[in-house]
Amino acid sequence: MTTHTPGYTPVEMMICTAATYLENNALVVVGTGAPCAAAMLAQKTTAPQLMLMFEAGGIGPQLPRMPISVGDSRTFYRGLLATSMSDIMETCQRGMVDYTFLGGAQIDPYGNLNSTQIGSDYEKPTVRLPGSGGANDLGSLCWRILVMTPHDRRRFVPKLDFITTPGYLDGPGAREAAALPAGGGPYKVITDLAVLGFHEETRRMQLESLHPGVELATVQAQTGFQLESLESLGQTPLPTPEQLEILRTEVDPDGYIIGRDR
Repeated sequence: MTTHTPGYTPVEMMICTAATYLENNALVVVGTGAPCAAAMLAQKTTAPQLMLMFEAGGIGPQLPRMPISVGDSRTFYRGLLATSMSDIMETCQRGMVDYTFLGGAQIDPYGNLNSTQIGSDYEKPTVRLPGSGGANDLGSLCWRILVMTPHDRRRFVPKLDFITTPGYLDGPGAREAAALPAGGGPYKVITDLAVLGFHEETRRMQLESLHPGVELATVQAQTGFQLESLESLGQTPLPTPEQLEILRTEVDPDGYIIGRDR
């Protein structure tokens, strides 16, 4: 059973939670939507020196409003540098980027992501999805992958229909065997039900905290594989009044992400 505490929405819960994982002076590549909202909120609260990068080439902008694409002119506004996608990817390749936000239609126990297709036949899939874009490069080369996604069995699957972006592949040592940088990989998965991380030894996804009003059985029922849990399973902190006020009035006042009908 899931109950919802009045005062915030599931989307706001995810954004406010994600913002707390971005520390001051870190470098993060973000896309549009909820990840950008989380990064902007972090800048305006606990991480004022957080550096944002956008795939199309904007580095260190002072975002006046929520951009609608990674090439939106706002992603360059008063920025440190207006460069190119190749320079952004080179910066990741040089090991300089701490975080990236990624998502997809499917995620498996090792944090691998699928944004290419639903169905096993590549030539005639059930659904053709947008594909990688920069997701494979970012997931391969940035040090920590953050995922924000709704939590349901269609997304949390035991085996992907297609691996677009590598997580921990098939377990310990697999990223290194594939010549990906040692020490990188999925970090947190933030959903509308819980926060999940990855076991340091097995590299499998594990439950770290439940959002207020959410029961463990609900999370497991919405996950298509068995989840392990931390021995000291916690409760995700509620969004603070300050976070919600800044999110609603400064980060996304037009309601593009959090919704207009509040």
